[in-house]
Amino acid sequence: MHMLTVGINHTTAPVSLREKVAFPADQIGQAVMAARAWFSGGNAINMADEVAVLSTCNRTELYAAGDLQNSLGGAIDAAIDSTAHFLAHYHQLSYSDLRPHLYTLPQDNAVRHAFHVASGLDSMVLGEAQILGQMKDAVRHAEAAGGLGTYLHQLFQRTFAVAKEVRSTTEIGAHSVSMAAAAVRMSERIFDAVAGQHVLFIGAGEMIELCATHFAAQNPKSLTVANRTLERAKLLSHRFNGQAIRLADLPIELGNYDIIVSSTASSLPIIGLGMVERAVKARRHKPMFMLDLAVPRDIESEIGRLDDIFLYTVDDLGAVVQTGMENRQAAVAHAKAIIEARVHSFMHWVDNRVVVPVIQNLRESSEAMRRMELERARKMLAKGKDIEVVLEALSKGLTAKFMHGPQQALHNAHGDERARLATLLPQLLRTKR
Repeated sequence: MHMLTVGINHTTAPVSLREKVAFPADQIGQAVMAARAWFSGGNAINMADEVAVLSTCNRTELYAAGDLQNSLGGAIDAAIDSTAHFLAHYHQLSYSDLRPHLYTLPQDNAVRHAFHVASGLDSMVLGEAQILGQMKDAVRHAEAAGGLGTYLHQLFQRTFAVAKEVRSTTEIGAHSVSMAAAAVRMSERIFDAVAGQHVLFIGAGEMIELCATHFAAQNPKSLTVANRTLERAKLLSHRFNGQAIRLADLPIELGNYDIIVSSTASSLPIIGLGMVERAVKARRHKPMFMLDLAVPRDIESEIGRLDDIFLYTVDDLGAVVQTGMENRQAAVAHAKAIIEARVHSFMHWVDNRVVVPVIQNLRESSEAMRRMELERARKMLAKGKDIEVVLEALSKGLTAKFMHGPQQALHNAHGDERARLATLLPQLLRTKR
């Protein structure tokens, strides 16, 4: 059984490419089924029933488990290449453009990566906790789509246990700077203070909720939430004594805000160049800070070229969130030590699973031999044979049948193979006294 992870993240590709590879939340199940169909129709993975897809603003990853046609390196390379081709094909991208940005992790490296991701060690914000919830959502989608089998189910259960252990026994999150806090700091580069500014949040998901909490703490002049569903916008804005508007109202309302933070699940931009140009004119060129945390992006990139518009994406927060990195290194070392131990434990479990069918086959064969000799013994007893004679015949019959296979293997083997069997068979047949 082979484990495999292929992905793209904030360290390997810019947001302009990541947004093209992102899977909308409502398409994760469809993507899992498409990946299974892709693998089962190819030659790289013989049985790819196990597939899960993780897609966030910072990463898109495909986890798979399957039996390769053979265990040679070429088969593993073919499996990796097939996975990369699937991502390019699904998103209608050029394979040659996508491939240099993908990381490919087979076997224990795939397991180690899953543990790192869930523990927050691979995030833009080191130690951030949001990724764990996103990973659990991905697993639920995969399970609903029939993508989880014995191996991925066990992998993710252990992944969540490792993340819990890392967070409870280390200080990995103690010194982290959240994306939401970084958003406030970045806005303060344009405006001396958030207080006195009009702030607009577009979307009503977890990231917007976190950002709204941080901005509200700075006492802005007003706080507004825009969302497709007005009721959800009202529920969130009410917590911060703010207002709610519909997304459809943005064209006429946008110019009223100094700070705009957007994070929706839209597959297309919500704010276009023309809309912002009209807003700038209505504001008489007063500066506007815009932060697009969505992948795919909510705000057209051309807007960043306008005068008086300061547009930033999720990638631009990278330098800000590195604050306090030195304080986190000890916690990182501790977390990695935990992860290494758990990777070893999981791979040991995988190795043991490989011999399960062999053991089952041996037990079935042995049971068939036992029943055959027992039936022969019963017939001898029915004919009036002496019990000692029957027991002697039973023991000799069982011994002959159990020794037949090893003797034939040794007889038919030649050279190095016979030497290996000659060393191995006495160990296998050794009994305790």
